[in-house]
Amino acid sequence: MGWEHLLAFNATLLAAILSPGPAMLYFIRQTLSQGRRVGLYTVWGLAVMAATWTLLALVGLEALFAAVPALYWIVKTAGALYLIWIAIKTWRAASDPLGEVPRPAARAFLGGVLVNLANPKSVLFSAAVLIVIFPPALPVEAKALIVANHLAVELIVGSTLVVLLSTRRVSAGYLRAKPVFDRVAAGVLGALGLRLLADRSL
Repeated sequence: MGWEHLLAFNATLLAAILSPGPAMLYFIRQTLSQGRRVGLYTVWGLAVMAATWTLLALVGLEALFAAVPALYWIVKTAGALYLIWIAIKTWRAASDPLGEVPRPAARAFLGGVLVNLANPKSVLFSAAVLIVIFPPALPVEAKALIVANHLAVELIVGSTLVVLLSTRRVSAGYLRAKPVFDRVAAGVLGALGLRLLADRSL
C-alpha cells in the first residue's frame, strides 16, 4: 500500500462527507441549534462510527451480512426507525424556541454515533471503496493506518465545518429560518428512514 492509495481514499472520503445525507444534515442542525460545543461532539461521534464502519469492512462484516441476511435486516430496520424518530422529534419542535439548557456532551456524541450507526449500508460502501482503491491482502498495520486515516479526515473536516457554521451571522440566520429549516430537515431525515425501510437489497 502506497501514499497514492491513501490520497485516493481521502478524496473519496471528502466527497462522501460533503455530500448531503443524514449525517451532514444532523450535525448542521445540531450546530446551528445548540452551538459549537454540541456540534463538535456530534461530528466526533459521527467520525468515530464512520471509521468503525471502515474497520468492520476491513475485517469482513459485509461477508457476515451476506451470510446472515437477518442480521443486516435487523440493523437496517433499527437504523431506519431511529432516523424516523429523529425526524418526528425535529418536526414537532420546529416552532419551539431554542432551549436555554445545552445538550450534554456525552449525549451529543452518542447522537452522532447513532446517526451513522443507523445506516448499515455504510459498511458496504466502505468495502466497495476499499476493494477498488487498496491492494488485496493488506497487513494488519496497513488496515490500522486506513482506519486511523479515516478517523482523522472525518474529525478534521467535520470540526472545520462546525466552526464555520457556528459563527454569529450563520446562527442568527438559522434562528430566523428555524421553523422552515427544521421541517425541511425532518422531511429529509424521515424520507431517508422510510427509504431505508423499503430497500430490500443488501
